[in-house]
Amino acid sequence: MALSARLELRQGQGLVITPQLQQAIKLLQLSNIELDAFVEGELEKNPLLQRDERDDEPGEAGAQTEAADLSLEAAAAADIDAPHDDLYGDTSPGARDGGEGGEERPVTGADAGGTIDWSRTGASGGFELTGEMEQGIAKPKTLAEYLEDQAALAGLDPVDRVVASTLIDAVDEGGYLRADLAEVAERLGCDPGRVLGVLETLQGFEPVGIFARDVRECLTLQLKDKNRFDPVIAALLDNLDLLARRDMAALKRACGVDDEDLKDMIAELRGLTPRPGAAFGAEPAAPITPDVYVREGGGGLWRVELNTDTLPRLLIDHSYHAVVSGSARTDQEKVFVSECMASAGWLIRSLDQRAKTILKVASEIVRQQDGFLAFGVEHLRPLNLRTVGDAIGMHESTVSRVTSNKYLATPRGVFELKFFFTSSIASSEGGDAHSAESVRHKIKQLIDQEREAAGVLSDDSIVDILKESGVDIARRTVAKYREALRIPSSVERRRILKEAC
Repeated sequence: MALSARLELRQGQGLVITPQLQQAIKLLQLSNIELDAFVEGELEKNPLLQRDERDDEPGEAGAQTEAADLSLEAAAAADIDAPHDDLYGDTSPGARDGGEGGEERPVTGADAGGTIDWSRTGASGGFELTGEMEQGIAKPKTLAEYLEDQAALAGLDPVDRVVASTLIDAVDEGGYLRADLAEVAERLGCDPGRVLGVLETLQGFEPVGIFARDVRECLTLQLKDKNRFDPVIAALLDNLDLLARRDMAALKRACGVDDEDLKDMIAELRGLTPRPGAAFGAEPAAPITPDVYVREGGGGLWRVELNTDTLPRLLIDHSYHAVVSGSARTDQEKVFVSECMASAGWLIRSLDQRAKTILKVASEIVRQQDGFLAFGVEHLRPLNLRTVGDAIGMHESTVSRVTSNKYLATPRGVFELKFFFTSSIASSEGGDAHSAESVRHKIKQLIDQEREAAGVLSDDSIVDILKESGVDIARRTVAKYREALRIPSSVERRRILKEAC
């Protein structure tokens, strides 16, 4: 068979994601903290980009955040697209025009937050912003620093001081020592007895119970500090597994005490701290900065607006661009300036479209979950990504990216956008389906109302009660939700209530 070269022309369809579109998709799923870090990197790389540090004029800010009052019927068809093409929109043909009741208007994104009002039913408490969310948190002293301060005042010689620092480094956030003493002695080249002696000194530090190697030793140190450690309570500590199972009969036999003495000892153990270092171990949690605010507006409307503090405000320095483009001599320099200009323009456009897309998705979520905002979690509706995507003309994958790591501040608290997407549970009466989150809330309410051992509800009893209220649910689903809420079984709850009596 002879081999020969030939040319062929083939025509086909394919989807090519350009680097610019990849960047836009990446920006969409970033949190506000990650977005700020990304923008800082772009500012360092691109000399034509600069932050917009100008303060908005009062009139300009009011115009930028002017809201359109939309009824629930008209809001579903309202078009709040940007004047340019939607980077994330559904590209399939379809009507994208505003409905009869909709009012078309530009929504500002990167420069200012747009707002939309949704009508609602019912009443809810007002939503007042405080300065607490913007206040910095003073960094407290860590557990290691607290222990090092005590070691410096303990009068240890230089060798023991090194051993002490090594053991302090091995303490976890709960206050427990996570190191083998023999390995520490071998690594430091000292006698194991010396390491043990330093450990005994360190176990006298505050908080009491620190440097314990297990829970029993931690509780023992605290009981010795209170001068309450004796052979009977030592027997109780040796049988903590029986206490965890609430096998009181076996505990009484192991400790040789009656019901009253055992109850007193258990009460004493409950007054101790199983994790003495917990108050120091973790870094303070950073406050969540919401991306979108939902406020109660006038005339029975919900006002949805972007948090402009989380939106980067960038400008292209056209004067500097004119200088550097005019002074470019080589083709390489001209290409670099041209690429910087194109990259800056695309980034600003992507940030603006990202803000509009977040506002659009959040506004539809508020419209869908109006009952939750007005009446509480029991009125949370079943909702999925496709429902929101179809309502606003976007693919569900885009909605998924928008709702990742984004938070909505409402009069009922701050929630991640994904909180509002819950699976549905069928109605036993053929009506509207129930949200899984609202069913979990009902299960918790039923169990919280238990006041005595005889009134403890089994999972089957909860199923019957829920079915009477119109929720068609299986017993295994109730058990799954109960375990997710970290609620013990009916047998364990009955034991707890009997002990409390």
